[in-house]
Amino acid sequence: MQRITFEGAQGARLAARLERPDGAHRATALFAHCFSCSKDIAAARRITRRLTSAGFAVLRFDFTGLGHSEGEFSNTTFTSNVGDLVAAASWLEAQGMAPGLLIGHSLGGAAAIKAAGAIASVRAVATIGAPFDPAHVTHNFADALDRIERDGQAEVDLGGRKFTIGRDFVRDVDAAELGPAISGLKRALLVLHAPRDTVVGIENATNIFTAARHPKSFVTLDGADHLLTDPADADYAAGVVAAWAERYLDLPAPARPEGAPEGVVRASEADPGGFLQDISSGPHHHMLADEPEGHGGTDRGPSPYGLVSAGLAACTSMTIRMYARRKGWPLEHVSVDVTHAKAHAQDNAGTGEGGGGKIDRFARLVRLEGALDDAQRARLMEIADRCPVHRTLEARAEVITEEERTRAGTGGSAQKS
Repeated sequence: MQRITFEGAQGARLAARLERPDGAHRATALFAHCFSCSKDIAAARRITRRLTSAGFAVLRFDFTGLGHSEGEFSNTTFTSNVGDLVAAASWLEAQGMAPGLLIGHSLGGAAAIKAAGAIASVRAVATIGAPFDPAHVTHNFADALDRIERDGQAEVDLGGRKFTIGRDFVRDVDAAELGPAISGLKRALLVLHAPRDTVVGIENATNIFTAARHPKSFVTLDGADHLLTDPADADYAAGVVAAWAERYLDLPAPARPEGAPEGVVRASEADPGGFLQDISSGPHHHMLADEPEGHGGTDRGPSPYGLVSAGLAACTSMTIRMYARRKGWPLEHVSVDVTHAKAHAQDNAGTGEGGGGKIDRFARLVRLEGALDDAQRARLMEIADRCPVHRTLEARAEVITEEERTRAGTGGSAQKS
């Protein structure tokens, strides 16, 4: 993760975080946070983490006057927010990382739609809980509108924090029209919205989607709140954005290391406070790994041994299918159940393990459907034991471990030891 600053639309230095993928850099995304929020809101962090695991570099920043950015929030407008986004995109382009994807949360989503037309590299825009009318945001401080108009600005309470809202901001969002920008977007659009969003109602998503031209997509975030405070909701939204963007961005396939024909499988922490892991296998495959709740996890994905069991089950089924297909046998369907447990070594005759220690035991239950005779069934069960994963588990495998060291916070070169 790299901390950087760049000059915003009003000349203030804006604070940003640029997070790069551990592996190949396949595309760049630019994230715009919600009204009066910051780049460090939990949903932004989780969405960034998921995208980096898919090969995206992600820049998220604080708009002028918010978070760690310089400038006066009271002097900002919706138009200046759009300008900050364009400035962020220009900085990325100067680094050779022009953004292909814009992601905007709440008012940041409206700003992303408005800014897209001024950023030539953008090919896809995703909004989360965005208003169709930017002036919608003024309902958060409706009781102060008269004072703002009369005095030029007023202090308001937004989520327990004090902000000074200026007259120019109110007038600017009142005049802003998102409809023409949506209909003339000429980029792929993904609209994500929670049906029970009490801050920005679901009708906003309907209006955005209706005004947009194809290609456009709509995904509901059932059960989520406006800020995606439940980590599961943020992770789901991030996964949808990552999978959707691949269809509209020309993402290069990451290089495969010599001697590793299946490429790299990468596990990256999705929740440092627990055990949840983002697992990516090549450019197109993503899953979660976790531990059961009884073991300190959140049970949002298979355990590591569950993934090993899945590999054994899938390999067994594939091996049986390949053999039956080659023989032309009438195998209609095959399924394999695998369970894993620790067993005492002396209970496993023929394993070569002695003493009172424990070894891993994988039990398979194979189901073969079709008009197979007894000899064919017996042969297919023999073939199950020739599954490559089965042989790997029964043999001794070599695991070589290296540490890759990166200077913290600099995005500097890596060192292996």
